[in-house]
Amino acid sequence: MNILTAVEGLVEEAKRQIRERVWFVTDTDRTVAAEAATELPAVGGTPRHQQVLLEVDRLEHLREALAAVAIALAHVYGRLAWFLGAAATALSSVLHWRAMPADTGSTFGAEPPTFQQYTEAEEAVRRLRSALTGIAAA
Repeated sequence: MNILTAVEGLVEEAKRQIRERVWFVTDTDRTVAAEAATELPAVGGTPRHQQVLLEVDRLEHLREALAAVAIALAHVYGRLAWFLGAAATALSSVLHWRAMPADTGSTFGAEPPTFQQYTEAEEAVRRLRSALTGIAAA
């Protein structure tokens, strides 16, 4: 499953749980979700803007997004923690990507992502940011 598909599934599940009152969003959830959403705009530019960046910059932004999710996860428990944990897992593929050529030697399993993988991962971060903004407002 690709990153975008995984994040879309998480977002839909979170919306459903909030709508059906399975997840009662707490004040702490709202605060942490709002803070996390503000940390994600590094990849929040328009798709056209992202596509003109160097691959190394695109990958850096995606890794920063993963770090922001992990930091937010460290501050909560319960459903928001579960949501953020699953989001971090979905985004973790970027840890195995590389933007630099491998002249010689091992890359420790890192592979260059395709253009489509970059685009889908960036869209996943945008959707995640939107979902966190929605959780903050719930």
